[in-house]
Amino acid sequence: MTKALWNLLKVSPVVFAASLFAANTALAADAKDNPTTVNQLSQESNSIGQVTSVSQFSDVQPTDWAFQALQSLVERYGCIAGYPNGTFRGNRALTRYEFAAGLNACLDRVNELIATSTADLVTKQDLATLQRLQDEFSAELATLRGRVDALEARTSQLEAQQFSTTTKLVGEAVFGISDVFGDQVAVKSGSVPRANLSSNAVFADRVRLNLYTSFTGTDRLQTRLEATNAIANNAVSGTNETRLAYDGAPNASSTNNSVGIDKLNYAFNLSKGVRVKVDATGAELYENVDTFNPDFQSSGTGALSRYDRFSPIYRQGAGGNTAAGITISLRPEKSPVSADIAYFGGGTSSNATGTNPGPNNPIGGQGLFNGSSTLFGQLAFHPNKAFGAALTYAHTYQDAEDGVNLFGSTGSSLANAPFGNIPTVADNYGVELSLQPSPKIVLSGWAGYTTISPETGVQQSADVWYWAATLAVRDFGKQGNVLGLVFGQQPQITSTNSPTLASETGTPYQIEGLYKVKVSDNILVTPGVIVIFNPENNDNNNTEYVGTLRTTFTF
Repeated sequence: MTKALWNLLKVSPVVFAASLFAANTALAADAKDNPTTVNQLSQESNSIGQVTSVSQFSDVQPTDWAFQALQSLVERYGCIAGYPNGTFRGNRALTRYEFAAGLNACLDRVNELIATSTADLVTKQDLATLQRLQDEFSAELATLRGRVDALEARTSQLEAQQFSTTTKLVGEAVFGISDVFGDQVAVKSGSVPRANLSSNAVFADRVRLNLYTSFTGTDRLQTRLEATNAIANNAVSGTNETRLAYDGAPNASSTNNSVGIDKLNYAFNLSKGVRVKVDATGAELYENVDTFNPDFQSSGTGALSRYDRFSPIYRQGAGGNTAAGITISLRPEKSPVSADIAYFGGGTSSNATGTNPGPNNPIGGQGLFNGSSTLFGQLAFHPNKAFGAALTYAHTYQDAEDGVNLFGSTGSSLANAPFGNIPTVADNYGVELSLQPSPKIVLSGWAGYTTISPETGVQQSADVWYWAATLAVRDFGKQGNVLGLVFGQQPQITSTNSPTLASETGTPYQIEGLYKVKVSDNILVTPGVIVIFNPENNDNNNTEYVGTLRTTFTF
């Protein structure tokens, strides 16, 4: 018994006691911040089953250096237990808790042997060793008992006082100061006159509270509450191309800091490698699939410009709180190829003209399938963590009741509704990629092509192109900071066969420079400048500038 114990430990009692004390200190600290630690340890211990022969361990071989020690402890004293899958896991780290539990099991076994008059199986030397171990670790064992009791009491208190056993609250608050600069208000081609651009600096906020609920451990119900007073600046600039990532709808009546549910969805695993997400309201493709722009896709911590977050193809079907649908994500195990399929029904514009348009409205021309809708598919390729690419397609139908807004208020007003507010069909094609040549450099980009046709009237069509490239330099100046640069072209009509619609001659090139400063784990400050050349895709318009200072609090 003595030799068996010390062959397993392979350390002196003093060193081993010091190791146990350090392990227990770390575990106690972790348990204080994470009360589930004790429960996890308890569950793991409960999963261990007693064995009667060392041959029952599939991962223990006669050639192992500790084989004889294990054989003695198992077959002579029955002190060693294994895992339900028949393994011993001899290389696994030993915690103070586990040593105390193992020592206690051996003591109980020895007492049992003595009580059943089989004391001749236990030598005096073994008993002396056990007594010495018990005496030497008596202080640690007493400390363990006291700390475990304290942790159990603390865990019970936290469980009784916690917000919910199934729900986690995650919040984000954005404070933004911004202003638009330029000589004159942008107008679309052929429009006159142009007024002088007069804009005031504004200070706005947006608060989001996410309630994430899980019932099985692998599913998630998201309920998001939002309040904002951030008004879009297109009213003073004359174009949506100057809009910010975190601003609200153009209609000021919806930006009075009223709290409402703007997103409600439920995601679950249908099978291994297949995940389903059902959006009841606030459906957005860019929340459900990979957009291949990791450092800029978030409205609160990503790019400052609305367009620079990701390709407009991911805005198809997004209609504030009126869109609903389903997204199916296929992620085959150990495969670099993945796919996403989605169908959204409902409003696609933040300035819809109808009364409560959307999939929840049973009137004619509305509902889940008869109103505006989007059918989406994406095939992605991820051979490793440093590279990703995708081919994306979306078929979009938008009707006059919902309001035609093909690119989610990015690009010019003419590109978003080239034939006016009439039923319109669009086929969208996109390619996206992201490359990380080093841990601190991330290059991303996208390009998209859309062909647009009206559903009524004269047969005609228009072609729209857009693209962008992004650069993120991580840990620039300080760990956690990110220097960002975006250059691209917002959606522009490049050709048409319409007898009344002309191509837009001014290419809306855009540059954004930003610097994300990580003040702490919960505070991010992002100053930046956005420059729009030929706003509203009209080369007669003067360049416009947007200066922004955004502070984001996460909790």
